[in-house]
Amino acid sequence: MDNKEHWEKVYGSKSSNEVSWYQPEPQTSLLFFKEMGVPVNAAIIDAGGGDSNLVDHLLRDGYTDITVLDISEKALEKTKSRLGEKAALVKWIVADVNFFKSEKKFDVWHDRALLHFLNDEAAQKKYLETVNNHLNSNGKIIIGTFSVTGPEKCSDLPVKRYSETSLAALVMKYFKKIKCITVNHATPFNTIQNFLFCSFLKTI
Repeated sequence: MDNKEHWEKVYGSKSSNEVSWYQPEPQTSLLFFKEMGVPVNAAIIDAGGGDSNLVDHLLRDGYTDITVLDISEKALEKTKSRLGEKAALVKWIVADVNFFKSEKKFDVWHDRALLHFLNDEAAQKKYLETVNNHLNSNGKIIIGTFSVTGPEKCSDLPVKRYSETSLAALVMKYFKKIKCITVNHATPFNTIQNFLFCSFLKTI
């Protein structure tokens, strides 16, 4: 089963609150947007944000230039259906992040629970090149990934876990750290997953 087939199967067979990463309200991500003072007209991309509720809350808060990227068309269709008429206010892109190409540049790249599925160095390097190429100068990234005490697998796939030091080292070619915190995510199955959330500023 290839990567796209895997995620189409996941989103085609489970409801939104039947996956471990489900959040009714993405409080940590929204906190980073607030603390960084992201203006409502900023160009924002939520990478891997297919069935996330982040887009709902960004629209609620008045953001006007939102793109959601995901490998799973089924995930995006779920979110469009949930948003109803508001879905027309968002740009939707079905693509593998490491094959994503766009003329548009973004001010903020948000990624909660995508990077940690990229286990090999080549994929990680390609991901960072993609992020850097699609950000404006002084663009920022927000990354939420499993911490060193987080799960070793998710959705039956192995994941790469990060410390503040290892994540900063991974991105240092293009970005410098603004802030990192760890937070516990309570899954719908009454388990706890520890996440590392970091923000970074583009430097080249």
